[in-house]
Amino acid sequence: MTLPNGEIEENFSFHRFDVISDDSDHHFVSSNLPKKNGRHPFANASGGSPKKIMQEWKILEKHLPESIFVRAYENRIDLLRAVIVGATGTPYHDGLFFFDLAFPADYPARPPMVYYRSFGLRLNPNLYANGRVCLSLLNTWTGKKSEKWNPNESTVLQVLISIQALVLNEKPYFNEPGHSMWPGRTIWEKKSTAYNEDVFVLSCKSMIFSLRKPPKNFEAFVSRHFRDRAHVILSACKNYMSGGVRVGYYRNDEPSFCSSSSDSIVDASEKFKGLILQLYPELVTAFAKTGASLGTLGEQLKVERRTTSFKGEELNKKKEKKTTSGIALAHKVFGKMKAALGLKKDGVKAR
Repeated sequence: MTLPNGEIEENFSFHRFDVISDDSDHHFVSSNLPKKNGRHPFANASGGSPKKIMQEWKILEKHLPESIFVRAYENRIDLLRAVIVGATGTPYHDGLFFFDLAFPADYPARPPMVYYRSFGLRLNPNLYANGRVCLSLLNTWTGKKSEKWNPNESTVLQVLISIQALVLNEKPYFNEPGHSMWPGRTIWEKKSTAYNEDVFVLSCKSMIFSLRKPPKNFEAFVSRHFRDRAHVILSACKNYMSGGVRVGYYRNDEPSFCSSSSDSIVDASEKFKGLILQLYPELVTAFAKTGASLGTLGEQLKVERRTTSFKGEELNKKKEKKTTSGIALAHKVFGKMKAALGLKKDGVKAR
């Protein structure tokens, strides 16, 4: 929990599933569901079957993985809030992704409504800046019958795990319709790499926004998470900048980790480097406020910036020198040819 002075209690623990009372900032609490006499008709009850929702609670409490946390509300059992921790080996690693859920009045005949708390960012083809989540299991996207919501079998747990595994995945570029048929082809893999760079930048921005305005009841969790993961996130930024590992594949303190042996070229684009250089100081400031121990990570990226610039200048000089040498050699060869043919400088043959 958060202490009055803003520090995080050392014995802080955050249960994967818990029931709380404050639902005031939930997306579906007031603006998107009908009211009656100024109150929501599902207050102290539920739009769907209370028995079915209680079953969902039990499933979540028992089977949530370590990287997903859920909060239910004692006065609004039709609402849930979940946070998914971005998985290692993806451009979403160490990020926090929040979703507000609501059970419809005829649940489980229809799937739960899901709203992604995007901070206005579009970091996945399936997650829109307006909060829309496109997923076959939610009936918000096309798919085979077996991929659609099944009232007799589907659960909220399946929805959350599907978002984590199928949406926040290693190569989200191929989630886009029409792209899924091309993985493996060089040109599309390059596009996927560029997309991952953009995703990681947006994920870093969402980290900053989450720290500035964390969802209610998750304030201490957000602060503790980024306090613990700050070193890894900043180290990843440095390794992506230096070309030590392909963007999205940094794993803790193992900068040499790549997703496959074919990842021989890991140099990030100049666009990505420029964006990270701008974001890095903001990340350092945000993480420092959590009490994270950053060591020299706040300064090292500045050194790399000068080094990168120096290397770029040296590379340009070498290219210029090579070009100049090539032109001089061409002139020399052409001069010898003219002499052999008895030509003057103006190209007329000497008599």
